[in-house]
Amino acid sequence: MSVPNRHTSGLAVASLVLGICSWTVLPFIASLGAIITGHMARAEIRRRPHELDGDGLAIGGLILGWLMVLGAVLAIGAFLAFFGGLAWLAHVSS
Repeated sequence: MSVPNRHTSGLAVASLVLGICSWTVLPFIASLGAIITGHMARAEIRRRPHELDGDGLAIGGLILGWLMVLGAVLAIGAFLAFFGGLAWLAHVSS
């Protein structure tokens, strides 16, 4: 009985690369790409488990992508809270 050749999913590799890019060169755009390709890769790997590897790569891309989205949301919230607080202080003191 021969063991079929397994290869790494291209979508999983793309997800990891985009996840890394989301922390370096393309903060928000690449994180969305990492999330989308990571979910697509995991679905593809689950459909063909005897042919494809790379689930760990896809998970890594998903984690990096979601962490960047969470960081962006928190940064926007902190920005709004800071400048909203300044506006409130200016309104109260006048």
